[in-house]
Amino acid sequence: MYEVLTLIELHNIDCMEAMREMPDKAFDLAIVDPPYGIGEDKTKRPSRGRTETTAHTAKEWDRKPERPEYFIELRRVSKNQIIWGANHFISRIPFDSSCWLVWNKKTAGNTADCELAWTSFPTAVRRFDFLWEGFWQEDMMHKEQRIHPTQKPVKLYEWILTNYAKPGDRILDTHGGSFSLAIACDILGYDLTGYEIDTEYYADAKKRLEEHKRQGKMVFV
Repeated sequence: MYEVLTLIELHNIDCMEAMREMPDKAFDLAIVDPPYGIGEDKTKRPSRGRTETTAHTAKEWDRKPERPEYFIELRRVSKNQIIWGANHFISRIPFDSSCWLVWNKKTAGNTADCELAWTSFPTAVRRFDFLWEGFWQEDMMHKEQRIHPTQKPVKLYEWILTNYAKPGDRILDTHGGSFSLAIACDILGYDLTGYEIDTEYYADAKKRLEEHKRQGKMVFV
């Protein structure tokens, strides 16, 4: 038993500026969660059952999806891509895929029942079931603090990495948000380069990652 050391690089800059400086296929896999353009940058999120409402600073980042130029650059700098929310902006990618990922959030109808991710992999559709609504989470024994209005669970990214990344792959995250992906990469031993343009989100997410690292998580390999 020993601690797997990973290289997690987080940057508080515009991912488009960063990608323009990258060589072709610099990353093995991009796992990204760009704006969907559906107004999820609101200040509070509703919950069901036991009341828990998380306050967030009002923002303007989810008024419209990323421009087509973003997806062109993303495909240029990465060998494979997993893009959350692509059902909202598939015309901007725009390539067919046989492999969409379905995250079943097991909700009671207050929010979308599922979220979809387009992938560049030529395989079948796959589903991940994990409760994530308001106060309630699938793993209440290890309940995650919600620091971002569109935060995804670390377990979701662990599942993605386990099924779609190979040992030694370099991972890219262009819209870090809460940086759940960074924590998953640290747990499973993947190098990650992540970007988050918002200073407030970046500071909160970096603190979250540092707190995770201080736990000194050990893994068996």
